[in-house]
Amino acid sequence: MKNARWQPDALQLQHVRLFQNVASSSLDQLLREFRACELEAGEVLLSPFNRNQYLYLLLEGELKVFLGSLDNQPVSTLQPGECAGEISFIDNDHPSAYVVATSASLVLRLHHESLVNLFKQSPQLMQNLLELLCDRVRQGNRIILDSEQNANLDTLTGCFNRRWLEHVYTRESTRCAFNGQALCMLMLDVDHFKAYNDQHGHLAGDYALCLVAHTLRNQLRPKDSLARYGGEEFVILLPEIDVEEARSIGERLRQSLEQVSSFYSPVGILPGVTVSIGMAPMKPQDSLESLISRADSALYQAKQQGRNCLCG
Repeated sequence: MKNARWQPDALQLQHVRLFQNVASSSLDQLLREFRACELEAGEVLLSPFNRNQYLYLLLEGELKVFLGSLDNQPVSTLQPGECAGEISFIDNDHPSAYVVATSASLVLRLHHESLVNLFKQSPQLMQNLLELLCDRVRQGNRIILDSEQNANLDTLTGCFNRRWLEHVYTRESTRCAFNGQALCMLMLDVDHFKAYNDQHGHLAGDYALCLVAHTLRNQLRPKDSLARYGGEEFVILLPEIDVEEARSIGERLRQSLEQVSSFYSPVGILPGVTVSIGMAPMKPQDSLESLISRADSALYQAKQQGRNCLCG
């Protein structure tokens, strides 16, 4: 980063959110305190490894914000008129993210002490900064929420994944045991899936898995949990359901897929698939692993009996 020439312009600052409705006398003082700096494309402006004592106002170019590593996808893009470094600028600590210029950029730099002195003269400036900080916090919360949700979802089918299954089993097994209620597991495996992929292609296989997930999900209660366990295997947790009712539900799910002889997909009309199902009721002191093991054994029996059936 190197110093740059910049013609101070109070009118330009008035259109920046941070300085909206700030008195002209305070803006005139800001103009004297700001230092203009040029950034080259790819230059790192802020890093978690270096403390920051400056607020940066982007005048020209573009900045991207990266969390954790520069190898990750950027979480936001800053355009002219937006600020960077306000959180670490306030607490005089390390930034929580990388901020990188993605093109040649011009920023105005303001030292911590200069802005603190201006706060005493301009309550409006303080309010504007607080609003910016609130926006950053809300954006961070959305990123955390999205990350948590995506971490629990299988991106292909939209089902929950094995990570979520571990969490929900702990919750549901504890609740059902406390209330003296049953809990059953269904483990489903798409029949002859390798042959389906070999004959129709892996993309067709992906669409077949999406068909299975969609068909199953539409017939389950909100309190049931459908997870893609891996490959062509799915697991369903059925809280408050006894063995006979679980068999009935599993048979209904099996028949619903059996009845789909073909379906439309982006690659054309494809043949449907069938599933084999293993059912196992939860026993006292069952862990997720032990319950899955029994459901998997029942699933193996279903395959041995010719597939497209339910055992357990």
